[in-house]
Amino acid sequence: MRTSSIYNIIFTEKALHDLNGIDKENKKRIAIKLKEYAMEPLKHARKLVDSKIGTYRFRIGDYRVIFDIDNNNIVILRIGHRKDIYK
Repeated sequence: MRTSSIYNIIFTEKALHDLNGIDKENKKRIAIKLKEYAMEPLKHARKLVDSKIGTYRFRIGDYRVIFDIDNNNIVILRIGHRKDIYK
C-alpha cells in the first residue's frame, strides 16, 4: 500500500503531442510545476465548468494543463496556450 501522497503523472498521446509543440523554456516550466502540483493537485487546480475536454486545469503562466484524476494518477489530457486550449 502506498503511504506517499504524491500522485503519478500520466500523459495521454494527445498531451505528449501538445507538449512537443511548446518551446523548451515553457516545457521546463511546466515540468517543474507539474512535479510541485503532484503533491496536492486539487489545491492548485480549478474545476472546469465545461468538462468536455477534462475535469480540472492547472494554470502555468500562459499555459493550461487539462487533466483528470484517476485513483492516485493525474492523467494529463491536453496542454496548450490559454488562448487556444478551450477551442
